[in-house]
Amino acid sequence: MKQGRSLQELAVEIQRQQEAKKDYLVETSSMYMTSDGNLEVDGLEPLFHVNDIAHAQIGQYLEIPSRYYEKMRLESSDLLADNVNHWLHKPTDSQPPRRMLRTLDDNLRAFLSDRYRRIDNTAVAETVLPVISQMEGARVESCEITDEKMYIKVVNQRIESQVKVGDIVQAGIIITNSEVGRGSVSVSPLIYRLVCSNGMIAQDGQVRKNHVGRTNDIGYDFSIFRDETIEADDRAFLMKVRDAVSAAVDQTVFERLVQQMRDATESKVEAISVPKVMELTSKQFGISINENEGVLGHLINGGDLSLYGVANAVTRYAQDVKSYDRSTELEATGYRILTMAPKLWNSILSTARKEV
Repeated sequence: MKQGRSLQELAVEIQRQQEAKKDYLVETSSMYMTSDGNLEVDGLEPLFHVNDIAHAQIGQYLEIPSRYYEKMRLESSDLLADNVNHWLHKPTDSQPPRRMLRTLDDNLRAFLSDRYRRIDNTAVAETVLPVISQMEGARVESCEITDEKMYIKVVNQRIESQVKVGDIVQAGIIITNSEVGRGSVSVSPLIYRLVCSNGMIAQDGQVRKNHVGRTNDIGYDFSIFRDETIEADDRAFLMKVRDAVSAAVDQTVFERLVQQMRDATESKVEAISVPKVMELTSKQFGISINENEGVLGHLINGGDLSLYGVANAVTRYAQDVKSYDRSTELEATGYRILTMAPKLWNSILSTARKEV
């Protein structure tokens, strides 16, 4: 499992961001992209630097193909500004469209729907951390806050089992939230493998809350004010998250996941077809060519030529990648590989044998 910040560092950064961030609800006709890719808004100072996430959301909202948008960003910023401004200011017969702008340190970090429901990292952390601190045997194994998400990964050393002799795994959970439209608030089961500190994120038993609600009202001087009904709904959901964290390390769910791992150890891969099996698996599950090389190295070095070994090689490689976001995605990918349909796995094995 990739290491991020300490829990204390996470708390400090969450508080810093809470004090520094500002949200605005603005009509698109009041926005202007400059030739250097920044965003200017009538009546607001300063000019906002647009990060990669917000650029992608602007392009998606305006229905500009992503490859063309990125080509303009890199090769013709004036043309990008012309395209974006044309569509932002296009007259409509209905009420002028509005977007929620989420900013931090004068950076535009998200360009979202006016129905976007804000559930901030502060509220999530304040809800779950007291619960975790009271859980006997629980520890925060890894946590981080990136441009995309906040992550809190918890392991409970009191609940453990063996996949095979000497291969001990422990139960855990991962809590995530995105303030920029890159995912719901969620609580998911996690398996922590002691022998190599791998984390594997299960898709089963998730508690999720989408950031979508009623249309927000435009506030005085563009700021957004929360509706009491929405806040009450959010509080109710956060209590559900709290309860989910309290009960998340479920022995029954954990044992079922461990049994899936044991079953995967019995599905062997012929040594001669290992590179091809890994290539086909990577292609099926969105692992890049460069990533596949790293995963293959861990699979061979680990010596476990089975479906279980393939999944563990992916989660082991997750520790090597620079991006914490991508690392966590690979931890979830490892579980998807482990639990793929037998028909798909047999097809991969069969194709690999034929092509060797």
